Amino acid sequence: MKRYLSLLPALVLSLFFLTGRTQTERYQANWESLKTYQTPEWFRDAKFGIFIHWGVYSVPAFGSEWYPRQMYIQGSDEFKYHIQHFGPQNKFGYKDFIPMFRAEQFNADAWAELFKQSGAKYVVPVAEHHDGFAMYGTALSKWNAVEMGPHKDIIGLLSEALARHGLIFGLSSHRIEHWWFLNGGRTFDSDVIDPKYADFYGPAREESETPSPEYMNDWLLRCTELVNKYKPQLFWFDWWIEQPAMDPYRKSFASFYYNKGLEWNKGVVLNYKNLSFPESAAVLDLERGKLGGIRALPWQTDDAIGNDSWGFTRTNHFKTANYVITNLIDIVSKNGNLLLNIGPRSDGTITQEETDVLLGTGRWLSINGEAIYGTRPWKLFGEGPTESASGSFADQKIPFTASDVRFTTRGDTLYAIMLGLPQEKIIIKSLGQTSGNGIIQSITLLGSQEPVGWAQKKEGLIIHPASNYPAEHAAAFKITFKKKS
Repeated sequence: MKRYLSLLPALVLSLFFLTGRTQTERYQANWESLKTYQTPEWFRDAKFGIFIHWGVYSVPAFGSEWYPRQMYIQGSDEFKYHIQHFGPQNKFGYKDFIPMFRAEQFNADAWAELFKQSGAKYVVPVAEHHDGFAMYGTALSKWNAVEMGPHKDIIGLLSEALARHGLIFGLSSHRIEHWWFLNGGRTFDSDVIDPKYADFYGPAREESETPSPEYMNDWLLRCTELVNKYKPQLFWFDWWIEQPAMDPYRKSFASFYYNKGLEWNKGVVLNYKNLSFPESAAVLDLERGKLGGIRALPWQTDDAIGNDSWGFTRTNHFKTANYVITNLIDIVSKNGNLLLNIGPRSDGTITQEETDVLLGTGRWLSINGEAIYGTRPWKLFGEGPTESASGSFADQKIPFTASDVRFTTRGDTLYAIMLGLPQEKIIIKSLGQTSGNGIIQSITLLGSQEPVGWAQKKEGLIIHPASNYPAEHAAAFKITFKKKS
């Protein structure tokens, strides 16, 4: 088997090109070719998506979705909690949670309807997390949700439901991190060292060790299986694919996936972190952070409603709809998308806190979506007193206010979005008479029939507060300019 696996990268490149298109139309497995990739318009227009971290780790529901790793780290809170509630790790290991992960109340159509009501345009469930349990039917491992646990093809059911509700389907793979994720279980008497479970617990090697060719080929097989089986229009990777040894595998997968997009006649998106891909070869993703200014290329933030965990835990704390909405506006003004995560319970229900945030976001977008969907950045992302967070793992700790303005554009129309509801006049310096940004013809408040009081003066555009705002959290003003003679 190893002898055949070692040939996989070359086989991938030769077999996947035999689809009837000419070689000149197709992507090659080199950076020069992959750098010609263009982000599809659907992604640039969508702006808002839903991420779903759901798996076996939702059963213990303690700490975070890294429970499977931490329960084998001696001295950790998860290690102590596990022994107290389930017994020693050589008697009750992570595998023993699988029969308890039943998803008995999971309803893919109900989820899809909620996501649609939230205003999201695409949805990205985790197909396999670091723990190595596949949420889909795979030919490469028996440790999957069809053969064990729920006995349901979670990814397949979601992809079908999302299509019925007009939402774009994507998925994520965290498989490569499984190389080292459970290595704590090798340091003491646990079920990780039991050879009967080696095919689940994986190599459990050190993070500093280069993955073996066999393991990297297995990663490539699993990724291509997901693409062939479910046709995702977005494929999201976590950070560890940046290992130098993964370079030929990254290029092989990217060329295969982009060429599949050509076959399907659908634009596809590959998300990466850090420096895993050259800038123009895929779409950059920042975890729990954002950029401080406009990026010429499209990008994405992945953030979670839960502050303490991506997966469900009983003690998680949650963001508010106000936080999500104002940060979505900030991200969009800088040419980005927001991929917002939820963590369902093990039975397949979604917490009330997350549901409320999703519905609150949807209510705002139902009124103000014109200023978000299908827009592009203006020459400036905005102005105002509140400093924007910047970089990965950079929450917006100082809340935005009504004095903070963000700009988006659609053709010749400019949208000025206040990140709060102004109760006194606002002066937008970037739109003054002498700013060189145009003479304003009209201003309307999205969702309102009430005339807007405004005046364009040298010092800036003055907008007076409305007597009633149609939506909570932020106010979007539509601005048109006089045509130049």
